[in-house]
Amino acid sequence: MAKYLEIAHQLSERINNKEYLAGQSLPDQKNLATEFKTSRMTIQKAIDVLNFEGLTYSVQGSGTYVKKNADLISDFKVRSDQYVGLTQLFGKNHKITSHIIEFYISNPNEAEQQALKINRNQAVYKITRLRYIDNDSHALEYTTMPTNVIPDITEEILKNSIYNYIRNDLNLSIGAAYRTISAEKPNDLDQKHLNCKISDPILQIQQTVYLDDGKPFEYSYTRQRFDKGKFVILEPTHPNV
Repeated sequence: MAKYLEIAHQLSERINNKEYLAGQSLPDQKNLATEFKTSRMTIQKAIDVLNFEGLTYSVQGSGTYVKKNADLISDFKVRSDQYVGLTQLFGKNHKITSHIIEFYISNPNEAEQQALKINRNQAVYKITRLRYIDNDSHALEYTTMPTNVIPDITEEILKNSIYNYIRNDLNLSIGAAYRTISAEKPNDLDQKHLNCKISDPILQIQQTVYLDDGKPFEYSYTRQRFDKGKFVILEPTHPNV
């Protein structure tokens, strides 16, 4: 990830954690450049990202300030280049729980073989979970993981955070995610578990997630009701970004 995006992420975390309060100005670019050991140009690019995402606004000759609604914006969105799970995204301010609908070991289908770069004889975990935020159904997750890459998954792990298990117990670093986002009609399971109507659109996020060495470890798709979240896609084509 580019340096300015890493800095933007850290600053947005501080806003989310209320280290920088609504209406408060961020430290000036000189101090931020010193703290992050980088140039003021890189800090400006990071601030442009925060402004683009709606967390802050800049006043020429005065500084950059946290928007009053920044907590809501940072709480219920995720950038398209992020690969964090629900627990890391929402867990600091909300109660995250999971209901396991299916969990078993099987062989991969053709789409899973292609995405995970495995053959049909490689055993995989097949996981279906209903994720809750503050006891409110948030998303249906359908996940496939090779057992030889992410071993020893248990129901207890699934009830908490798979990504925390991968990072903290397996000591693996997650690298990047390739995502396809689409609007879908709700199926019977969506209507049953997400409390949606047949006329409510569903946001589907299909993704392949990779370790930092480039090895794919997850093929999944997540289905959310249209009013439960959104993705913000950052296109770094602006001359100041």
